[in-house]
Amino acid sequence: MLAPLDRILAFIGSRYTAFIWLVTSVPPQILALLGAWRAVRAAHQARRKVPAYQRLLADHRVSAEDLRWLRLPLTDKDAYVRRFSLEERCLNGRLPDHDVAMDESSGSTGIPHNWVRSLRERETSHNFISHFARHCFGNEPFVTINAFSMGAWATGINMGIALQRIGTVKSTGPDVDKILSTLDVLGTKYRYLLCGYPPFLKLLIDSAKERGFSLADFSLMALVGGEGMSEGLRDYLIPYFSKVYSGFGATDLEIGIAGESPISVAIRREARRNERLREAVFGHDSRLPMLFQYNPLNHHVFVGHEGELIFTITRLEVLSPRIMYNLHDEGGVATFHEMEERLGSAGRKLGDIVPSGKKIVKLPFLWVYGRKDSTLSVMGANIYPEDIEQALYGEPELAVRTHSFCLSLVEDQDGGVRPCFSFEIRGEITNELRSEFENRLPESIRLFNTDFRVAMKEHAATATPIVRLFALGTGPFAADAGRIKQTRILHS
Repeated sequence: MLAPLDRILAFIGSRYTAFIWLVTSVPPQILALLGAWRAVRAAHQARRKVPAYQRLLADHRVSAEDLRWLRLPLTDKDAYVRRFSLEERCLNGRLPDHDVAMDESSGSTGIPHNWVRSLRERETSHNFISHFARHCFGNEPFVTINAFSMGAWATGINMGIALQRIGTVKSTGPDVDKILSTLDVLGTKYRYLLCGYPPFLKLLIDSAKERGFSLADFSLMALVGGEGMSEGLRDYLIPYFSKVYSGFGATDLEIGIAGESPISVAIRREARRNERLREAVFGHDSRLPMLFQYNPLNHHVFVGHEGELIFTITRLEVLSPRIMYNLHDEGGVATFHEMEERLGSAGRKLGDIVPSGKKIVKLPFLWVYGRKDSTLSVMGANIYPEDIEQALYGEPELAVRTHSFCLSLVEDQDGGVRPCFSFEIRGEITNELRSEFENRLPESIRLFNTDFRVAMKEHAATATPIVRLFALGTGPFAADAGRIKQTRILHS
C-alpha cells in the first residue's frame, strides 16, 4: 500500500493544475530533499525485492550505511543488464501475469535490448508528458500527429497514449505521405502538434516543398525527441512550426525523463550567441548541449566521476528498477538556484532571458551533450556530430540539400588517419556542390571548435577532413533505411 505521502504526490502528479502548483510554489530545496529520500527508498526496495540487485550489492559488499548515502555501484548495460536475465531484474524475480508492456531499444549502440514496464509506471510517464505538452503548447485544443516510429519501441506508442489525454491523436509513424494527407483531410481550422525525430521533421519540410504542399497554411507546432537537436535545426523548423520543444528520455530508463521548457530554450539560445554565458552555465566545451528541466520527485540525477549522468528512478511501482543507472551520456545538472547564480556570474538575470508571460517552473536543470563514445579524435581534437550539425545549419543552402550526415575516420595511402565527413544529398551531386561542402563546412567548424582549430593550424595535412557526398540511400547511408535513428558515427 502506498504511504500517505506517495498518495498525495500521485494525486498531484495526475492533475495538471496541481502539478503546476507543485513546481511553481513549493521551494526547490524541498523538492530536492524529497527526491533524494525517494531515491534511497527505491534502492532499499530493490535490495529487498530484486534478485539481480541483491547479487550486485553483495558482490560489491555494500553496507547499510552505503545504501543510506547512495554510495552504490553504477549499473549499465554491461555491468547489469547483460549480466542478469530480464526476470532477475524484476521485482520478486518474475514477470507479472498482466498489465506489463515490453519495449525494445533502437539498437543504435549495436544490440537491441528488451525492457518491461508496469501499467502504473507507464501512467506516470504519460502524465508527465501530457503536463509538459500543456505547459509548452498551451491549453487551446490541438490535433497531434505522432510521427515517431511505431512498433516495439517505447517512444511511439507511449507518446500517442500520453497525448490522447489532452486531445486527438493520429499515429502515422514517420510517413510523409500519411502526414500530408492528414493535414489535407482535416484542413487549416485546427492547431497541429507534430511529434517525431528532429531529422524527420526536416525531411517533412523538404518533401512538402518539393511537392508544392504549403505547410505555411497550417498552424503547426513540433515536439521532437529521440536524439539531440541543434539550435540551427530549430531555426530551420521555426518558419513552419510556431513552437518547437524537445523531450529527453531513453528506453533504458523511460520516456519523459525531462523536457525543454520556455525557460530552458531561452537560456540555451542566449548561450549560443553569448560565449561568456555559455561558459558560465555549461563550462568550457565547444558543444552547446541540450538543456532540459526535470522532476526530482521522479528522477534522482547526478554527474559521475567521468562526467556522465547517473539516473535513479525513484518510484516504487517500477517493475524493473533502475538504480544508479549510467546511460553514458555526458552532461550536467544544476538546481534552479544554481542556474540563477550561473546566469548572474555572466551578468544576466533569469527574468531578462525568459519570455514575458511565461510561468517560472522552479525545477532543476539537466543538460546533455550526447553519448560519450559519439566522438572522433584526430591529433588531439575531438569532433562531434553536434559540430557538423551546427556548421550545417549555419549554411542554409547546404542544409536544404542534406538528408543526413555521419562522421568516420579513414586511412590514407601513407597510413595516416584523417576525419571524414559524409553527407547524404537530395538531388544532383555536382562538382560545384562538392566544392561548397569542402570549403564551407570545415571552415565553420574551425571557427567554433577550439581543438579542431588548433589541430588544423599545427597538423593541417592530418586534421583536414575528407568530405564525401552520396546520393540518397547509398554508401554509408544505405543501412539507415532499416533504422529508426540515423547513424552519426561510423566505426571501422
